[in-house]
Amino acid sequence: MSKTAISTENAPKPVAAFSQAVRKGNILQVAGQVAFDPATGAIVGETVGEQTEQTFKNIEAVLEAAGSSLADAVMVRVYLTDVDHFGVFNEVYNKLIGEAPHPARTTVYVGLPAGLLVEIDVLAVVD
Repeated sequence: MSKTAISTENAPKPVAAFSQAVRKGNILQVAGQVAFDPATGAIVGETVGEQTEQTFKNIEAVLEAAGSSLADAVMVRVYLTDVDHFGVFNEVYNKLIGEAPHPARTTVYVGLPAGLLVEIDVLAVVD
């Protein structure tokens, strides 16, 4: 079974040697996405809520390019820069993630490049 790289112009280009997503069989791993505008490369939003919305737009674009959607997500990993951002992030996440059953989720607090408040990667199983 071969691996297939997924790429779309509707999500930011990776800044290093990795794919936006990789699919092997029915497993799809979307690389960590952040709140970059795909056209300009600029950060979208100054708040964690605004950045979360843009990050999900980028994730959805990659999922769509792979013939998938958030409905196929089984695991979401969230990287936040500040524990105080969790409440606002969670409100936006709950609005965007879709109907239950919701994917498993892990939240980690990390450092990200200047201006970025959230990074999210997704594991999906595509039928």
